[in-house]
Amino acid sequence: MPSVIDDAALPSRSKLASIDQSQIDAKLPRLTPRKKAPPPQNPLPVPETPDLPPPPDRSSLCFHEPTRRILSPHDHELFRASPTYKLILSFVFSLSEAAASKKISSVTVEQAPGPVKQVISVLSSVEDTINQCPPADQGGSRFGNPAFRDFLDAVSAQSSPWHSLLGLTLPSAITETSTYLQNSFGNRTRIDYGSGHELNFIIWLLCLNRLSLLPPSTFPALTLLAFPRYISLMRKIQSAYYLEPAGSHGVWGLDDYHFLPFLFGASQLLRHPYIRPLSIHNELVLEEEGDDYLYLSMVRETMASKSVKGLKWTQPMLDDISGAKNWEKVEQGMRRMFVKEVLGKLPVMQHFLFGALVPAAEGMSREGEAGVKPEAEESEGGEVAVEEDGARHVHRDDAWGDCCGIKIPSTVAANQEARKKGEEDGLRRIPFD
Repeated sequence: MPSVIDDAALPSRSKLASIDQSQIDAKLPRLTPRKKAPPPQNPLPVPETPDLPPPPDRSSLCFHEPTRRILSPHDHELFRASPTYKLILSFVFSLSEAAASKKISSVTVEQAPGPVKQVISVLSSVEDTINQCPPADQGGSRFGNPAFRDFLDAVSAQSSPWHSLLGLTLPSAITETSTYLQNSFGNRTRIDYGSGHELNFIIWLLCLNRLSLLPPSTFPALTLLAFPRYISLMRKIQSAYYLEPAGSHGVWGLDDYHFLPFLFGASQLLRHPYIRPLSIHNELVLEEEGDDYLYLSMVRETMASKSVKGLKWTQPMLDDISGAKNWEKVEQGMRRMFVKEVLGKLPVMQHFLFGALVPAAEGMSREGEAGVKPEAEESEGGEVAVEEDGARHVHRDDAWGDCCGIKIPSTVAANQEARKKGEEDGLRRIPFD
């Protein structure tokens, strides 16, 4: 078969040999290896743990009933630049670090320091108070049960002797410290609970630390014994009185009520040999390990309270976090979230209380001067702005449930009511009745 290529048109071997190899290389495109795109950088650095300052001299303190001082964005900025802000960060992160790579069962009540046993005893007494104030029948309503107010009144009446057992003798010191404990269980007027109330419990422990009753040596037992006991108590209170989520984002958040168990729980799971962030989707892991790790316990409780199976549908943020490479990434993210979503959010921190042990910064507003009602009498949950002619309520359109006391029915309440009607299985709607 004749060739279709004209051999005369092809260069001879001698011509090819005379072509310089460098000329060929110059005409060929240079091959460069592809570089991997750098991973996205989080603009917010990982918050470090500030040094915990020594307890103050009691003789220099003037104890008084704590009041709100963050009443405007300016007050919030003053707080975030204050020593008190660093004090709270130091205490919370120190508690978290004290639980690093440790199981709850690694510390027993028998081994706990005496002051921690007394804290747990106070929480047990609070639980006994629930039995003295049974929830009222409210005809199937999923909203807050008014008997919760009786419960808080009973806690307030017993608070002074409880603090005497903790070692406090000065009445003014008891008044200041006990205010945080009483505000750890929810709001009396709105019958709700959120991360701000959870923070009050931590501040109660911080006050005892500032009074030299809970030194750093007690921190592991506080995080692994006292705090889980508090969370267990709150689950019972939420179930009994149908506490409404305070400013909760519902499925957009980690949990309808709590945040700190996820921070402390992520610290517990650091360097775990086989439990990975993705393990939260394994029901067997949740069942077998949930009692030893706060993070897994919270996921287990959250899944049990939802009518739809799968974190992808009920708690998408938890589902997203489960894709993290390791628990170090999760723990760092929780630190950022605490700074940004708890201490950094005005709708949360406007309810924060300041006293002598947790002092306000110079220049922050005062309730009386601003014409703002005390926290116990405040019925709305929106932002309060202080102007020259007094305080006014600011309606917020950037958050769900953070403004005007919008009532959000509790999924715990819906679950309880369904059980009363024998409707435990299957999907349930949560009516806004």
